[in-house]
Amino acid sequence: FGVTPEYLMSAKELEIKMAQGSKPGEGGQLPGHKVSQDIARVRHTIPGISLISPPPHHDIYSIEDLAQLIYDLKMINPTARVNVKLVSESGVGTIAAGVAKGYADTILISGYDGGTGASPLSSIKNAGLPWELGLAETQQTLRLNHLRERVIVRADGGMKTGRDLLIAAIFGAEEFGFGTAAVVATGCVMTRQCHLNTCPVGVATQDEKLRARFTGTPEMVVNYMRFVAQELREAMAQMGARRLDELIGHTELLAIRRRDDLPPKAKTVDLRYLMTTVNEGSRIHTRPRNDRVGEHPLDDRIIQDARNAIDGLGKVKLSYAVKNTHRTIGARLAGKIAERYGDQGLPIGTIDVTLRGVAGQSFGAFCINGVRLSLIGEANDYVGKGMAGGELIVRPPDEFTAPWHLNSIIGNTCLYGATGGVLYAAGRAGERFAVRNSGAVAVVEGLGDHGGEYMTGGIVLVLGETGRNFGAGMTGGRAYVLDQERVFDKRINLELVELHRLEHADDVDNVRTLLERHFVATKSNRALQVLTNWEDHQELFWVVIPRGLGAKLDLLVSAKEG
Repeated sequence: FGVTPEYLMSAKELEIKMAQGSKPGEGGQLPGHKVSQDIARVRHTIPGISLISPPPHHDIYSIEDLAQLIYDLKMINPTARVNVKLVSESGVGTIAAGVAKGYADTILISGYDGGTGASPLSSIKNAGLPWELGLAETQQTLRLNHLRERVIVRADGGMKTGRDLLIAAIFGAEEFGFGTAAVVATGCVMTRQCHLNTCPVGVATQDEKLRARFTGTPEMVVNYMRFVAQELREAMAQMGARRLDELIGHTELLAIRRRDDLPPKAKTVDLRYLMTTVNEGSRIHTRPRNDRVGEHPLDDRIIQDARNAIDGLGKVKLSYAVKNTHRTIGARLAGKIAERYGDQGLPIGTIDVTLRGVAGQSFGAFCINGVRLSLIGEANDYVGKGMAGGELIVRPPDEFTAPWHLNSIIGNTCLYGATGGVLYAAGRAGERFAVRNSGAVAVVEGLGDHGGEYMTGGIVLVLGETGRNFGAGMTGGRAYVLDQERVFDKRINLELVELHRLEHADDVDNVRTLLERHFVATKSNRALQVLTNWEDHQELFWVVIPRGLGAKLDLLVSAKEG
């Protein structure tokens, strides 16, 4: 969705959505007819094509992967708070404990209520529990594990009144999220047409005529919040509390209301566990941030050594040895550059860093213009995550004599959400390569499954075998695949893309240009072999393009421009 270094550096808080409103674990989708010129520009795509948001499992397979994403965000922007949104359900306390150990600053427990009304019916009706259940479990689990003092706990999901906030605070929440009620305060009439682009009051629509009907002002939300705060103050006064902190986590202040008119089954519900008070650890957070202590990332050295170049005083070449504990190399450097120059970055080749060894997770994440990171060795998962510019080069050392194109050199989920830049990898990549790529140009010598998923822009050149399900959800960009085994047409997902042979002059020019640059950058024997025997290899290439775009190369990133 167009997450760039400048975007990340402008944030005071960054939220990772493991639960998207009423859609826990699902991806979102913006229909093509709602993708206006402005949205396409922000999301680095072209107007009129559907934008599919990958579900969380496309880059987060485990709590360790979530911890890595938190680390990535804190590396590029060390001052922003990182918030993780979880859906309220049985067992969420255990997940929240893992999130706290992963060094998130805030944990948001989101209830099943609320949302925009644009979700599928199956998601609205069958997803999540009331926030009270998840919040109570989270507070108890965090206190039992002495983790509560490290994180802020927030709750949302249909919050409307001061009484809602009071109960949330007693269950353990320190912050509260408002969605539906705040939107209603500005004029939403809840016609539940958000997904149709026909909102009659101009709230959830890109139609200029309908948007002209919107009459909401910030003062409306301020006024609503003032009423909520006043109701909360009155309720606190009745309980004898001057500050909200005096009530947070004090579940002994709650009582179970007995009713005789309930159905028999409802009378069997046991609410006592919600009111259990855990006398372990703190009730509220006591640390300003949940940060790692005593870590000194490689980027701190790089920034110090490249200080003059960052200040615009010439170019610099640097060299370091790395090992797999060096994670997210280049992200903090990109953040420093974006803070001063925005996504425009620095002139090409201003900071040229050569690394030797095995790079840890997220090598080159959020890379920016002006930075070239050359790795002689190999890298783990997430190479080029969120890359916005610059150049990443990964190649084996000269003494590695096995065929490069048959060996993996970078891990899974590389170029996830990239918006620009160039990657040359002289070897194979793992699964989910270039998922949600919207502008990066990449050359790689083989892929695992699910390559090019949800691409909306950019170019991928694959000089070898791919796994299954290539191009699923791909609505933009272009891919070129060398199919020597003649099996690619059986491994591609043709639901949204179509296959052509490499015949169009612009496509031929693109492939040859990328091959030449790949060889210059990596000294790849594979690239040299294809270029040397071009006539034999040209007929083995497939061109993958989204259906309906045809040969509109001018709408896509070309290799020459890249």
